[in-house]
Amino acid sequence: MCQLLGMNCNTPTDIVFSFEGFRCRGGLTDSHADGFGIGFFEDKGVRLFHDDKASATSPVADLVRNYPIQSKNVIAHIRKATQGRILLANTHPFMREMWGQYWLFAHNGNLKNFNPAKGQYYRPVGNTDSETAFCYLMETLRQKFDHAPNITQIFAEVDHIAQELRRYGLLNFLLSNGEWLIAHTGSLLHYIVRKAPFGEAKLVDDDVRIDFASVTTPNDRVAVIATLPLTDNENWHQLAVNELTLFQDGEILLRRTPNNPYYPSEIEGLDMARQAL
Repeated sequence: MCQLLGMNCNTPTDIVFSFEGFRCRGGLTDSHADGFGIGFFEDKGVRLFHDDKASATSPVADLVRNYPIQSKNVIAHIRKATQGRILLANTHPFMREMWGQYWLFAHNGNLKNFNPAKGQYYRPVGNTDSETAFCYLMETLRQKFDHAPNITQIFAEVDHIAQELRRYGLLNFLLSNGEWLIAHTGSLLHYIVRKAPFGEAKLVDDDVRIDFASVTTPNDRVAVIATLPLTDNENWHQLAVNELTLFQDGEILLRRTPNNPYYPSEIEGLDMARQAL
């Protein structure tokens, strides 16, 4: 199962601490060695880094670790290939433009027999189910709205599209246009909102600690979303299967939770991923 990492903040923040633990899962503490990518929104621009090598040993990942880029929205992905060859073109996150904004998307799961009609505006470059799903999502939004709708309309339409895509298999994804970040859970996704009073955090995957009180202000608010918790001394929250959540300015703004929500254990979630192959 691929792994996802997202960050949404109320002020530009670097993701170096979280990324240091996350990258270890790409070939060191876990077996996701088929490439990685990370995208940072900066004003209207995006810094996007991809490598088709394992993130644990990638020089590109070293660059990201040593370059504390500050952003209000970040999406990262480490890949364990299910569909599509190990190529840069198949490496997440994928980026497209719509309504004068860049959009980023990363997917964890496996969509079987998903072959939508060729889009008028958006077509995949690589050959993954993930990029195909992103192009379908973008095409559907673009065909329905000729200009940017409000955030509630976008959330409702993304929810509808996610319900369609779930019929084809496992669907965990992160989506952002630089103003907000949407998370959809198909099996496992967790989040934490860090705000004052800040404390110390310790990574699960590396012997690294940080005292957030020394690097933040009392007004900072940072939401981090990850497939599995990145620290072992903080209170992470789990998103339910088939839940859609929109983060803005470091907090949850919109949320649709299913009736009778299901929160699988790590073992159950990983078994769901194996069954989806």
